[in-house]
Amino acid sequence: MATALLPSTLSFRGSLIRQFNYSSSVFVNTHKRAFVGCYAKKKIGFFDQILDYIEGGPKLRKWYGAPDLLPKDGAGADEEDENEEEEEEEEEEEVVRDAVLVTDGDSEMGQMIILSLIIKRTRVKALVKDKRMANEAFGDYVESVAGDMNSKQFLNRALRGVRAIICPTEGFLYNVGSLKGVKHVILLSQLSVYEGSSGIQAVMRGSSKKLAEQDESKLRASGLPYTLIRAGALQDTPGGERGFCFDEGCSAKGSLSKEDAAMICVEALGTVPQGGFAFEVVNGEEKVSDWKQCLVKLMEKAD
Repeated sequence: MATALLPSTLSFRGSLIRQFNYSSSVFVNTHKRAFVGCYAKKKIGFFDQILDYIEGGPKLRKWYGAPDLLPKDGAGADEEDENEEEEEEEEEEEVVRDAVLVTDGDSEMGQMIILSLIIKRTRVKALVKDKRMANEAFGDYVESVAGDMNSKQFLNRALRGVRAIICPTEGFLYNVGSLKGVKHVILLSQLSVYEGSSGIQAVMRGSSKKLAEQDESKLRASGLPYTLIRAGALQDTPGGERGFCFDEGCSAKGSLSKEDAAMICVEALGTVPQGGFAFEVVNGEEKVSDWKQCLVKLMEKAD
């Protein structure tokens, strides 16, 4: 079955599964895009595990301790849409807000963040353009929502049960209305990179720069606790191999692995600031073993 996952995301997913199966005999060569399957005690091949991961199959459900959720009878999508419309007509009195909403879930960065959240057993919602493809890619572990962001009804449904939002790309915050009920917003910004562009690159990145500026402005004015991650130029390089640098001005000149960027976004969920918190980050020499402690120190330094 074809999926919506991008090649680099497939490689990143392999890296995450290797971490999850650290105690088993599964090995993944992620950087060469080649997969080598050794067999566990139950003789389950690695390719079978990948297939289950893509389809949200029964083995993955057992790994996470989750029940079998959706019957694959071909009618699920239509019934789900009907149920959503009925739910929208009812007012919610008490909503458990335990989900993380990932905007632009179809993007490469969005997919990497989603996979990182799944590994951490986080309840995930994702804004996507193609709901069917997203369901095929992530199975029952992601609640994919697609619709018109200018619709208040759709936005209410997308934010139902959401405690935090991770924005891996620019454009969402400025165009969205109220974020009532959300407790934390994390924005991965490339504004420093866009501002440092010149010549033809500056022209090509003009619209992205404007969106990034609007997002950051909207975020600061929101009154919500937020973490603004100003990253260096995002690169298709392996994550977890280099350290980091948080010096002022580093994001305009340095670069950051996309895998590391996804990891930092997810780690930021564990440290909610009192108000707004912004920091710059690129790959460098500083090793980070405790991200919560690292982020707290950066907050104190910013104050």
